[in-house]
Amino acid sequence: MIDLHYWPTPNGWKVSIMLEECGLDYEVRPVNIGRGDQFAPEFLAISPNNRMPAIVDHDVPGGPVSVFESGAILIYLAEKTGQFMPADVRGRFDCLQWLFWQVAGLGPMAGQLGHFKNYAEERIDYAVDRYASEYNRLLGVLDRCLADRALDKHAPDSHKFMAGDYSIADMATWPWVRAHDGYDQSLDEFPHVARWLDAVGTRPAVARGFAIGADWWTRGSLDEEARRNLFGQTSGRVDELASQAADGDD
Repeated sequence: MIDLHYWPTPNGWKVSIMLEECGLDYEVRPVNIGRGDQFAPEFLAISPNNRMPAIVDHDVPGGPVSVFESGAILIYLAEKTGQFMPADVRGRFDCLQWLFWQVAGLGPMAGQLGHFKNYAEERIDYAVDRYASEYNRLLGVLDRCLADRALDKHAPDSHKFMAGDYSIADMATWPWVRAHDGYDQSLDEFPHVARWLDAVGTRPAVARGFAIGADWWTRGSLDEEARRNLFGQTSGRVDELASQAADGDD
């Protein structure tokens, strides 16, 4: 059994989708990031970066294994099951380079765009324009990648994903592209991305993973407590919030 420490966000969906795709037994452990669950001592013990998702795999010889960071979790589950990451050297690193492209580029840029566009208390045009431009650029990178896959007329549709076959790279990227409307970014100039977005989104396991916790919170409006727990964190502020969470458990 795997414990999935989760909240319904793009990074959380990556892992819930992967677990559904792999058919592994897992139990969801909600981490309400608006209420500060990410600072609880028992969560920090498995995710010292005070971010979800994280997993604890109890089905491991020698005792449970915990993994934090969504990209690392996807690699762990792919290696555990032998699914959704090629075994050959070229295929493996084609998949991994696109996974790291997402975790180092698309996710952070989209996250910053979403923050300055939807949550910042005052609009800063330079910040919005800077991250909107970068999000657009990265969609262009993805569109060219998928266009190259589509050029192979002899390849079946199952080989027209980011790394050829459907893989953890697609699972990591899909939630951040699915949110394009919330960033006021049309896909009209990215037809290959639009095709791919639909192809991934219609997979039954993706729909199941995406649906977990769909009614847990209302996006777009945050109260004062949620803003305190999500934004403006420094090292000292995290220590303070963790201390408060520990005191609340007494």
